[in-house]
Amino acid sequence: MPATPASSTTLSSAEPCPCGGLGAYGECCGPLHQGAAAKTVATLMRSRYSAFVLHLEGYLRRTWYPDTCPTDMGLSSHTCWKRLEVLNHWQQDGHQDGQQEQEGQHEQQGWVHFRATFQEHGRWQRLEELSRFTRLDGRWVYVDGDPQLTALKPGRNDPCPCGSGRKLKKCCAV
Repeated sequence: MPATPASSTTLSSAEPCPCGGLGAYGECCGPLHQGAAAKTVATLMRSRYSAFVLHLEGYLRRTWYPDTCPTDMGLSSHTCWKRLEVLNHWQQDGHQDGQQEQEGQHEQQGWVHFRATFQEHGRWQRLEELSRFTRLDGRWVYVDGDPQLTALKPGRNDPCPCGSGRKLKKCCAV
């Protein structure tokens, strides 16, 4: 996983996507950062994680429900995002019986359970959250979540928390 840049930046479309998705940035989160709509809450969650990695404050604001969007995004050059794990996600059908709606427009609520691992001031931490999403003007937006922050204390010979599969001393501790 790439280190967090100190300020807003873009990746080339061929570079691996920060969200850990299967494709390159230009096929994964890049199109969403350029204005494409996320089709699922999991896709939006991944693109928001990438936006935190890349310090894309404008994108984070556009994909945050206006009533819950904070003044300060909390983007810090001291935070180095390392890994995203989407543990579960689901969308609720808001379609009412006997009502015809356009396909894909009837899902009104969604949730994503994720874990994000990061380093801040040299300390490893894990943010786990059940995030809530809603549709606003036909697009998914983040509403809020129930964050749980856990300090990690990996030893040099433990697997690296970034998820590389290597020992910490041969990975992120170098």
